Amino acid sequence: MPNLVFDESSSNRNASHGYAWWFSGDTFEKAAAQERLPRKRSFIRHLTSHPGRLTIIYFMLLVVISTSLLTLPAASHGDDPTDFSTALFTAVSALSTCGISIVNATTHWTLFGQIVLLASVQMGGLGVMTFASLIALAVNHHIKASQRLLTANELGTTKLNEIRGVLTVVITTTFVIETITFLALFPGLLHVNKGNARHSAWEALFFAVMSYNNAGFTPDNAGLHVNNWAVGMPIMLSAFCGTLGFPVLLNLMRCIRHHTPPRRWSLHTKITLVTTFALVLLSLTWFLLVEWDNPYLFRDADVETRLRYGVVAAVMPRSSGFDLSWVPQVSEPTKVFMSAIMFIGGGSTSTAGGIRVTTFAVIMLVCRAAFTGHSDINAFHRRIHTKVAMTAVSITAACLMLVVTASLALMLVADCSLTDALFDACSSFGLGGYSVGVAREDNPAALAILATAMVVGRLGPMTIAYAISRPRAMEVVRYPTEPMVVG
Repeated sequence: MPNLVFDESSSNRNASHGYAWWFSGDTFEKAAAQERLPRKRSFIRHLTSHPGRLTIIYFMLLVVISTSLLTLPAASHGDDPTDFSTALFTAVSALSTCGISIVNATTHWTLFGQIVLLASVQMGGLGVMTFASLIALAVNHHIKASQRLLTANELGTTKLNEIRGVLTVVITTTFVIETITFLALFPGLLHVNKGNARHSAWEALFFAVMSYNNAGFTPDNAGLHVNNWAVGMPIMLSAFCGTLGFPVLLNLMRCIRHHTPPRRWSLHTKITLVTTFALVLLSLTWFLLVEWDNPYLFRDADVETRLRYGVVAAVMPRSSGFDLSWVPQVSEPTKVFMSAIMFIGGGSTSTAGGIRVTTFAVIMLVCRAAFTGHSDINAFHRRIHTKVAMTAVSITAACLMLVVTASLALMLVADCSLTDALFDACSSFGLGGYSVGVAREDNPAALAILATAMVVGRLGPMTIAYAISRPRAMEVVRYPTEPMVVG
């Protein structure tokens, strides 16, 4: 298996902090050779040898468990338990970290039901592939070569020797940021709840998990507490960090620790940050220009309040889904604009969904290269590999077809407009957490379509990218080229 993109020489063991022996070229070759040997495999070993299959089975198992728990009488208020379609949709929405809720999370779910939602969002936020890799580690005491490749692709690292450390850092980073968010939220919520420490601690924990994992479930009816920056600002900052992705957070932490200047940051970090801030600035400008006189969004507000609401409206709709009251009242052009923003989503391997900002950036760079007559795709004095561009185009085309198909299906089963169907389809696929009323408890067919879009949005981009870019044998035959006309 020569010239592997993910291979790394064992001479780098000092730089890799002692893990190079585990993922050296010789070790990789031996592991791959052992996997090719014919031998009797147990059921567990058979599953762990197919990481994509294991990921889907693991996710579906969590859906079954969460749905079963939510249908219990103890999970909801009232005499009758939650019906199956509502429980299934809520479980998928939580595990995919989408956050669309078709029932009031405060009045419908009991404390036990909210705990189930909290645990489901946490499991989904940490990443299906992360947990699948941890299962493989626990069962086999090591990750197979194929599993390592898929995990490297999901976590955004190109060096196999980093994966075990990345798995540890991912979990540590998640709990550290959630802890910081909890501590920042508690004083503000304690003031809001008039000194009720127990209730404030539960709300702080709930908001901390939901915000970093970009899920829009709330423990009360106040939403984002946009009028109280002591609560709203930590939630918004935590949600923003969650959209950046683990590779960016890891790179930023390493660069800060080693005092690395921005010009030496990784290309992935640069593109993610520049594209993210550009989208936020574009969204802020859009909301201030188009919705400035919207009485539902800026009712009797001064300039400072309008700016504050505009920032929230610019940051949160990309994937977070908090404070849903104003969404159905925006104009039709804004619904289409928000659909596009949610379709793009957040950073790669983040808790957000969509095609991801790096995919969108690569598409824009491909267009720039094509329109200016360049053969190379360049950014920040670096050349982007052709396979990366092919992956970006493939992901965008496949996901666009998914959203269009889901929108048409929603128009048929929900009898809604194209704008509303497109909005809810993009929100489900991009894990935005918003709805303009298409997702209703009394329409199981629409819920099934949206739930399918959530599952694909959670698993699809990673699975598609792996299927396209996984290592293959070198092509022996290359056919001659022939010109054709496009455009």
